[in-house]
Amino acid sequence: MAWNEPGPGRDPWNQGPKRGEGPPDLDEMLKRIKSRLGGGRGGSGGGGGKSAPPLPSGLIGLVIAALALLWAASGFYVVDEQEQAVVLRFGKHVATTDAGLHWRMPWPIEKEEIVNVTGVRATRDRATMLTQDENIVDLELTVQYRVSDVNAYVFHVADPDMTIRQATKSSVREVVGQSRMDFILTEGREEIANRTKVLLQERMDEYGTGLVVTEVNLQQAQPPEPVQAAFADAIKAREDQERLKNEAEAYANDRLPKARGAAARQIEEATAYRDQVIAKAQGDASRFTQLLAEYRKAPKVTRERLYLDAMSEVYGGNSKVLIDVDGGAPMLYLPLDQLIRRQDATAGTEPVVSPSAPARSSGSGGGSSGGMDGLRSRERGR
Repeated sequence: MAWNEPGPGRDPWNQGPKRGEGPPDLDEMLKRIKSRLGGGRGGSGGGGGKSAPPLPSGLIGLVIAALALLWAASGFYVVDEQEQAVVLRFGKHVATTDAGLHWRMPWPIEKEEIVNVTGVRATRDRATMLTQDENIVDLELTVQYRVSDVNAYVFHVADPDMTIRQATKSSVREVVGQSRMDFILTEGREEIANRTKVLLQERMDEYGTGLVVTEVNLQQAQPPEPVQAAFADAIKAREDQERLKNEAEAYANDRLPKARGAAARQIEEATAYRDQVIAKAQGDASRFTQLLAEYRKAPKVTRERLYLDAMSEVYGGNSKVLIDVDGGAPMLYLPLDQLIRRQDATAGTEPVVSPSAPARSSGSGGGSSGGMDGLRSRERGR
């Protein structure tokens, strides 16, 4: 009978219920599919039913090829710029790949583990610890780290992140146990962080975790809460001590240079005065020696010259004017303005014009030795 003849059960592609007859029977559909996959074996229901025709072999091959392609495509994976991937074949390391698109043999033969190697990770620890001087201090610190060796990170330690957290607790307790409380609370915060970083990195290298510690920050260091007020007073007193010490040092730094400068100036002035006195004494001695030599050559002339120089020095600063009136009555010109200025210069003494006995007549000859001797004798008598 042809497939296109009317009647139910004639068309294998049109064996469902007609329109308006209700939804298809799912159990019946499953039985048909099972019978077709069974390669012509009869179904379990109704003892005398016909066996369904088997699926075409070409269709089965296409299904298998599609499944194989999907299985092979599942081996592609993408690694970002900040990541690296470790490829495992039945649990054994076979390759380490960098950023990009890669392919591995699909599961369950191979699989990949992608690890971020550039991102900075952090762990925090806060605990109460015992110091070297048997005091208790509360510390809180943060550790930043990243992956330096992806192979060591994946294979050497089961949980590297947990390992670094436990090693951080151990390292900071060891450093605090070797330090005094005052040092931890004041100037030793940075040193505590640096020593903890060095010790923690040594342990990470010893364990082979493939991690590198980038930074250790001591967030908080304080005494227990019941004694914080007393420690605050002690810290304030220490700060006052430092402030007063700095003020004293600033005052000393201001005064000492001035005192040193004044001392150096006085030393220079004394040295200059000494050199001046020595030079003057040496000059006077040299002048006297030269004058003595001239006096021995011409005693009379030298004696007269010394006398005139002495009189000029004495009368040059005097406010009195001596006039010789024996030679007549010449007209005199008195420079009053100059006398007044000289009077002011000599502490206000009034100039006195007094006639004096003539030391030497204005009309007499200048070379008479008798007149010169008389002048000297009158001057000495006055």
